[in-house]
Parts: sequence; C-alpha cells; structure tokens
Amino acid sequence: MHLSKKAEYALRAAINLGIAAQMGRSALPGSELAEANRLPLKFVERILQELRDAGWVETHRGKFGGYALTPKGSQCKIGDIVRLMDGRLAPICCASEFAYQKCSCPDEVHCGLRMLMIDVRNAIANILDRYTLAEVVEVTMRKMRSSGVVPPFATAGDDAPRRRGGRVKADPADGFLAGFLQLAKPTPPTGLITPQLDAPNYCI
Repeated sequence: MHLSKKAEYALRAAINLGIAAQMGRSALPGSELAEANRLPLKFVERILQELRDAGWVETHRGKFGGYALTPKGSQCKIGDIVRLMDGRLAPICCASEFAYQKCSCPDEVHCGLRMLMIDVRNAIANILDRYTLAEVVEVTMRKMRSSGVVPPFATAGDDAPRRRGGRVKADPADGFLAGFLQLAKPTPPTGLITPQLDAPNYCI
C-alpha cells in the first residue's frame, strides 16, 4: 500500500478539523486549514468537497463559518477515508476485498504472491479499520498536551507556552497503538497495582 498525497492531506485535514472542534472552534475556514497544512487552498477545498459528499464534513455559513466534522465523520474509520481517496487498500488488485479486479495470473487461487498480498491487505485493514477519526484526534491531543505543545487552532486567549514538535526519525515504539493503550488505561486508586494491557489481536 502506498498512501497518496491526496489521501494524506485528506486525513490531515480531517484530523485538524477534529482538533479544532476540541479547541472550541465550531467551524474552520478553508483558508486557515490550507495554511495549517501549507497547501494550496483550491486543492484543500476539492478534498473537503469529497469529504462533504461522503457526509463526513459539513459547511457553516456566516462570519465564523467554514468547515466542520459531522458526527458521522467523527466516527468514520480511517480506512474509509483512505478508500474514498485512493480506492483499495490491497497492494495488488486481485488481493482486494472491496475493489477486486482480475489480474494477469493464470491461476489466482494457487498464486503464492496473491496469498501473501492478501495477508498484507488484512494487516493494513486491521489497523486502519480499527480506529475512528475521533480516537486518532483524542490520542493526538493527549500527546500534544503531555509534551507541552499547544494544539493548532488554539484561541487567542490561550497563554500556554507555544511549543511545537520537531522533526524526528520515526521510532517503531512511538506509534499510534502505544498512545491508544495509554488512553485506554483507567486511572487506578492509590495503592493498587495497575494491570498490564495486552496489545489488541490483529486477526480478523
């Protein structure tokens, strides 16, 4: 699977709309969203229109109008946004569950490459179809706050220190799952031992 720039920017835009809502912004102008992502406004507006057609984004008119996530959009799965923008998740067409196309292989049923790519597709889907946009926003906000980083779209009256995250090499231990498990952990009463949570089973 290769995530296109269109899908990447759509996910970033949707996550940013979720963060804006968490910061008390009922809607976000397209120009502000484009500036936050350093993208051309027309490109962002085309992406937002596709998200709107899917029922995940709505527009608000007026002085403080703009774009906002719908309740349906907040609960959509990340995989659904990727499929909307890029089509199938599978690396090759014959391994796709929802966008299958016959390939040139003379015997798909016994094709070792296809069997391997089906497993790749399943692994990708088990991540992207597991989490909602709202969960990604919540984990993102939690990490920003724990690092002392002011989330984007904060109000003018927010006098917290304006720290921004830097560019660092991706650490395999710094993925979304680690933050999600931290979010899922209940706060135990003082003196009690916190049980260890196991990672989710990635089988379908």
